Amino acid sequence: MHRFLNMQRLSSTAYHSVSTLSQLISQSANLAICNFFFKCLLSGRPIPTRCICDGLCQQLRTKTIKPLDSGRTLVAIPGPSVIPDRILNAMHRPSPDIYSHEFQALATSVLGDLKSVARTNGNVAIYIANGHGAWEATLTNLCSAGDKILVLSTGLFAVGWGGFAEALGVETETIDFGIHSAIDADVVAEKLASDADGEIKAVIAVHVDTASSVRNDISRLGNVMRATGHPALLLVDCIASLACDDFHMDEWNADVVLAGSQKGLMLPPGLAIVYFNKRAHKVGSTANLRTPYWDWSRRIEPDEFYQLFCGTAPTHHIFGLRESLDMILRDEGLEHVLSRHEKLARSVWAAVDAWGKGGSLTCNIPDSINRSHAVTSLCAGPPYGQALRQWTCHNAGVSLGIGLGLSTSDDPNASGSFRIGHMGHINPNMLLSVLASIEAGFQAIGFKRGRGALEAAAAEIAS
Repeated sequence: MHRFLNMQRLSSTAYHSVSTLSQLISQSANLAICNFFFKCLLSGRPIPTRCICDGLCQQLRTKTIKPLDSGRTLVAIPGPSVIPDRILNAMHRPSPDIYSHEFQALATSVLGDLKSVARTNGNVAIYIANGHGAWEATLTNLCSAGDKILVLSTGLFAVGWGGFAEALGVETETIDFGIHSAIDADVVAEKLASDADGEIKAVIAVHVDTASSVRNDISRLGNVMRATGHPALLLVDCIASLACDDFHMDEWNADVVLAGSQKGLMLPPGLAIVYFNKRAHKVGSTANLRTPYWDWSRRIEPDEFYQLFCGTAPTHHIFGLRESLDMILRDEGLEHVLSRHEKLARSVWAAVDAWGKGGSLTCNIPDSINRSHAVTSLCAGPPYGQALRQWTCHNAGVSLGIGLGLSTSDDPNASGSFRIGHMGHINPNMLLSVLASIEAGFQAIGFKRGRGALEAAAAEIAS
């Protein structure tokens, strides 16, 4: 490298930096990163300090002959989840005639099966949108400007939903339960009991928060809310939990439930699913925020087929959804799908327990009864979360989730956290390979940990 430089143009510091880079390259370090530093030195640009702090130096110190990720990569983030080949094949077809009886019959056939997954006899509307669209659809169908809703925060997403409400002119009040624990239904009951005038129109909660990985007890929350006699509706975000964690919309007294296509349903992002019962439909009949597109009444009582989707149907998503529902309800069966998710989640926790006995790795949710079966958020301490994700992505072909919503005063960039998605189309073969890649990554970045994690995960799966 030195022969291509005019050393007289470089400062003493730069000279030593280039010398260090030369040594790193000779040790088979990450060439792309070395070249980046090298170009900064030649051009006179400063080397970004934040990159170094976020683990770039750790990558430079990691010896790698060549990345080993040339095979099929695995996405282990908590959504979008892995799309099965069956669903990809179902979607891989020419555009259909959207006016044909065959397509219209297929499109309407998914509605009843979607109700079966949420265990409801209520209504269901499908929107061409993501989960944030489901938030807005619910709020505009139920609320008028000036209404008040209660937000139960246990992570990132209830607060985000509440932010949508505020932007629409709805007043919000938040009870923050932190990012390490679940909703305390008794606290909610006390709040509703103090609302003698019934100003609170709805309570919004998240069943599984994808950021914190908490799983809230919606059954108890719904029962406690009804026991108070308060008329507030219970609105539940099940985007990260539907078809992963057990959920009974009607039995648990949920009035509105939201879902998306990209997690437990194993589809690409693009469909927002909103379930609502007769009570919610009646309460929302006077809402003045409703717009033609979000209006759920037009979708459940369409005069013509196109009104089911307020325009052109999401044709290929419907093909994929039909295949997904067949896989969940008919081939594997919903009960087995849920038990599979629980078994695989417990194998992740077993590995984490073993790793944690000899180091600092912990689950973000300490009590396993409050943990999701779809995603596990983990704290390793900065900068090891980010360093691990970078290593597994570039060297093992495994993508892990970022530490979304897990920043603290000691770790403002959440570089010490990461998440493992284990939702949808996943089996022991796939999950054990993720855990083995994490073990290799921990070894490569020098993270102190206990031994026997893979054995513990295997034992849980075999039990």
